[in-house]
Amino acid sequence: MVSTMDQRKILVLRLSAVGDVIRTLPAVKALKEYDPTSHITWIVEEPSKTLLESQPEIDEVILFPRKRWTEGIRSARGLCRTFGEAKRFVSDLRKRQFDVAIDFHGILKSGLLCFLSGSHKRIGFDRKSTKEGNFLFSNVKVDVPEERTNRFQRNFALLRALGLEIKAFNPGLHIPAKDQEYVDSFFNSLPPSHKGPWVAIHPGTSPKIAFKRWMPDRYSQLADRLVGELQATVIFTWGPGELSLVENIRKGMREPSVVGPPTESLVQLAEVFRRCKVYVGGDTGPMYLASLVGTPIVVIYGPTDPVLYEPLGLCRKVLKEVGCNPCYPGRKRSCKELNCLRMITVDDVFEATKEMLCLSD
Repeated sequence: MVSTMDQRKILVLRLSAVGDVIRTLPAVKALKEYDPTSHITWIVEEPSKTLLESQPEIDEVILFPRKRWTEGIRSARGLCRTFGEAKRFVSDLRKRQFDVAIDFHGILKSGLLCFLSGSHKRIGFDRKSTKEGNFLFSNVKVDVPEERTNRFQRNFALLRALGLEIKAFNPGLHIPAKDQEYVDSFFNSLPPSHKGPWVAIHPGTSPKIAFKRWMPDRYSQLADRLVGELQATVIFTWGPGELSLVENIRKGMREPSVVGPPTESLVQLAEVFRRCKVYVGGDTGPMYLASLVGTPIVVIYGPTDPVLYEPLGLCRKVLKEVGCNPCYPGRKRSCKELNCLRMITVDDVFEATKEMLCLSD
């Protein structure tokens, strides 16, 4: 443990998406443990803002208003207003006088923010590991091995520029007391008949990554077997726009199940997962939340790479190699067959969940 270091004011850049922000969080927590006296500021977009604000290792969260600015530049009047707001944003950023900026995102807008922050030391990935010319904006470039590197380890690699080598890291996520109480009140309100081991099933994804969704009818069959054969209590969790999907899955079931509470933040959702024996779902942000709170994971992989996107902690990966997976982002979004997901049977996921339940006892 190093008690002090030259860089005290640290800027972190990982703007989106939720899963990527969550995968960056352990590296930032490790950085704070390395230098407890540092002041860490994180620029992020709206969906992950409240999650970061709840973590004590992060001293300040700055909202990057991408959606508002994108809408603003569509008209001449809005363009002037947006330009003025962006100018003030950069000015306020520079006034903080950051000693070091760390760009975990690796795209054009994060590179520009890193450069415009005024930090003299700007840490980023090398050319082959960035997009859109991002490498041009950093002056300390970290090489990532050519082979497939897990995204958590990739983020840890950036810390080498500060003299920090992460060999092992224990997952962890701070859940504020008010969020624990909210989830506690939900579980206390349920009838006492729900006595079996709790299994969280999160079947949804954001609309942009619908290609990661396993088939709803198979979730119905899986939940029926978990309840009927293992006497588990299945709780379906959901995010914005996903409740109708959950209700349709439950309509296809014979056995009873529970609809999770509406969650106002990602930390509330994480607290639901923390109370469960096992989490089941696809490669999405909520899966990484469950891994950070120590819940064993059963993750259903379709077109995404199970090495790059493996969670921390105890997990069982369910996947079928069909010859074309893992595939590139463009192909994922245009693929109509999704044989990689269709080949995964209910029995495959049931046996993996049964194994995780035994390991978690």
